[in-house]
Amino acid sequence: MFRLLGKFLGIENLDSIERMDPSLTAPWARHYAPWVVPACLALCALAALFYLRFEARGRRPLRILLAGARALLLCLLLLFLADPVVIIRLTHAPRPWFWVLVDSSDSMAIEDDYPDSERQALDAAVGRALDSAGKGGQSPAKPSRNDYVKSLLTRDDESLFRALSEKYRLKAFRFDRPDGATELTNPALADQTPEPARWAEQLSTAGKVTALGQALEDLAARQSSGNLAGVLVVSDFDQNSGPPAVAAAQKLGVPVFTLAVGAESAVDLAVDLQAPLLLKKAERTGLIATLRSSGLKGTNVTVRLSARSLAETSAAASADPLAIDEKPIRIDADEQTVEFQWTPAETGRFVLAASADPVAGELVTQNNRAEREINVRDDFLRLMFVEFEPTWEWRFIKEVFHRDKLVGQRGFRTFLRSADPAVRRSNELFLPTLTPRRSDFFANDVIFLGDMPGSALGARFCEMTKEFVGKFGGGLVVVAGPRFGPGQLADSPLADMLPVVVDPSSKPREDRPFALQLTPDANAVDFMELGAGDVENRLAWNNLGALPWYQPVSRLHPLGTALAVHPVDKCVDGTTRQPVIALRRYGRGEVVYLGFNETWRLRRKYGEVYYRQFWGQMIHRLGLSHALGSQKRFVVRADRQQYQPDDKVLVSVEAYDANYEPLSADDLPDHALAAELTVPGTSAEERRVQSLSIPQFREGVFETRLSAVSPGEHKLTVKDPVTSEESTVFFQVANVSVERRSAVRNSSLAREIAVATGARSYDLKDVHNLVKDFQPKPRHESSIRVIPLWNNWFTFGVVIALMLGEWIIRKFMNLP
Repeated sequence: MFRLLGKFLGIENLDSIERMDPSLTAPWARHYAPWVVPACLALCALAALFYLRFEARGRRPLRILLAGARALLLCLLLLFLADPVVIIRLTHAPRPWFWVLVDSSDSMAIEDDYPDSERQALDAAVGRALDSAGKGGQSPAKPSRNDYVKSLLTRDDESLFRALSEKYRLKAFRFDRPDGATELTNPALADQTPEPARWAEQLSTAGKVTALGQALEDLAARQSSGNLAGVLVVSDFDQNSGPPAVAAAQKLGVPVFTLAVGAESAVDLAVDLQAPLLLKKAERTGLIATLRSSGLKGTNVTVRLSARSLAETSAAASADPLAIDEKPIRIDADEQTVEFQWTPAETGRFVLAASADPVAGELVTQNNRAEREINVRDDFLRLMFVEFEPTWEWRFIKEVFHRDKLVGQRGFRTFLRSADPAVRRSNELFLPTLTPRRSDFFANDVIFLGDMPGSALGARFCEMTKEFVGKFGGGLVVVAGPRFGPGQLADSPLADMLPVVVDPSSKPREDRPFALQLTPDANAVDFMELGAGDVENRLAWNNLGALPWYQPVSRLHPLGTALAVHPVDKCVDGTTRQPVIALRRYGRGEVVYLGFNETWRLRRKYGEVYYRQFWGQMIHRLGLSHALGSQKRFVVRADRQQYQPDDKVLVSVEAYDANYEPLSADDLPDHALAAELTVPGTSAEERRVQSLSIPQFREGVFETRLSAVSPGEHKLTVKDPVTSEESTVFFQVANVSVERRSAVRNSSLAREIAVATGARSYDLKDVHNLVKDFQPKPRHESSIRVIPLWNNWFTFGVVIALMLGEWIIRKFMNLP
């Protein structure tokens, strides 16, 4: 009975009806509801009066029948004018939703090379075997991953999706963009009947990235009804963009089944290259190429390293790459490294390339080459160390950087407050003043601020340091000492930059020695990682020994990150441990805080190895994150170095005058910076040069967006309006998809997603088991249905029948 009533009401799986309440919805009927029944009685009386008193023709029984029919008709008309409805409160168990998310990225176009037996099993699983036999070879000899998915969707017999549609309401999506998923529609259908063949028509392999995590997060944001039973993800799971897929899948709160498409193993050789971003001319540098292989053990390959100059002249840019070295390698492991040495003979920008020739059986050869852009300079990092008097830390840091190839004796300068002014003027190691000209001050790359009294710093030094870090991306290292302490900075502009909140009244705590403890955040910071692994890192920091004192602070700044803390002492909140080493980003630069000046103890057993590594990695991090020296005055940047065709390139220029004051559009003749973009062609003669103007974005910053169309290297040259010199930035528009870097599916990620959400992972041969494996409990819902009676054809038929019956009786009685 309930099933029949449910079909009549359009309600799926009706369980019970709790109650039915009639109601009137017309405004006048709701306002005068008590008068509806008297009005019906009045109409009945009027009909009886007319037929029994004023209509004398016909027998009395027939007139009574006509009076009743007329009374019923008038009452129904009155009720129709009152908009009657029936409010039904019911319980039902609707079919839950089941969503299908399909990968439409470029990697789905890969034509995997399967053994004949494996391919026949796959063809039979998706229904392609019948197509190949019956259509005379219309199907491609090596179908792509996308072809297999389409065959699975369009299969008529033993269709997975038709079986799912009997238990679930289906909805399908594809992901082929980096910002979410797109719903697949059935434009010819108005109901919820799935048409998998329509979904197959909307699939492609046009996606440039596999942003699976972002697509799952998009589905989680779309889920609102709470009646989603599960999700099936069809992909090769070669994620290369967006947030982590496992965490995103867990946000859905339902089982996420995975269907992994593609070969699990293939002959493949991939090359990666590790090289410093900055090399120094005429100094030997180690470079490492990493080989990752599959199915190639015992194979001999040759790995080559070359360098291509990015010189601005077309002749240099088109010159053949410089062959650095090549090494024959026998592949004995899935991952192994090849070490090269290079001594650059020229300065400039280069593209280093490590490559290996394709081997027999490789499907994807784009990953046989890796490139990395580097700078070779005959320049140096400029460090400024501000200290009150010589300390052991000051002496050892000076010696370390005097021997550093990127700093040297020319790059290390110091201001000692206690030094004789005559010595500061005559010795080139010393700076004569703490506040030189702005052009000299901003030419520094990293500033060390030691144990100085606040009165000796001055407002101009503090303001320029704040501008140096915030605007120009410089690095600041604050090293606390026992004499004055960081509390001296409490009332200065520098206090706002620190990763800690200092206490002006604090004194050094030296009551008991302690061993500092590294925090979990230290693992993500390069200069806190000493040695070659976790074991050696612990060994190096243990070598520091027990520290006799440190400078306490009030608390960690909300934007600061504690890298090392005191094992016992707490901040003013009583819970957070005292930070001893902390880091914070401030504007474009970073600030490092050390609550003691005795890192020289790292030299205790092992000499300079860990001490040099700690300070060397720190100044490389702080100093190489921005343009070096005076180049900070006019900096041209692209937001990335590598683009795909049709991407947008954001070009920004930070422009300052000779005194490092920000330039504005009013300072320029055409109110914009003049630039030229060189677009690549098939040869040097076919390169095109386009003139551009870069408008002001804000004071000191000029920005524009360009379209990346032609594959190859693009050169953008911007003229410095102060010196009339040209600054150049290069960027590449790739003709190789990031999707083709792996030849196999990522089965481990597919399993991780399924296990994390309580589901299963399948391949094409066993995915049909999903229907019987997944048996969610029916979910009963209480809902309300409002049934309008005026639109009910049954009620309307009653009215017509009454009118027709009255007309027949009146004809029978010969009444007009």
